[in-house]
Amino acid sequence: MKKMIAILVLCIVSATASAQVALPPGEPARAERATQQLQARFARANTTGDGKLTREQAAAGMPMVAKHFDEIDTQRLGYVTLPQIEDVMKQRAMAR
Repeated sequence: MKKMIAILVLCIVSATASAQVALPPGEPARAERATQQLQARFARANTTGDGKLTREQAAAGMPMVAKHFDEIDTQRLGYVTLPQIEDVMKQRAMAR
């Protein structure tokens, strides 16, 4: 599971970087699929459909987000959004 998250992070970062650097064939498509998978997992976990994932929703549908919930929810609002999750994933990928 951790390897999958790491790969997903790298794919999302690659998608962002693709606007700046030419990627090998297949990379943009792979990054797009990873982004779509993240969006789909978020949508499934967000059972209320409000675009906000509570700690409980994260625990039920996105365990890695639940594990790092406090790190993602920097404003301590009790929920996280997809852009917040993506930002933390990008930061972690850049730190490697």
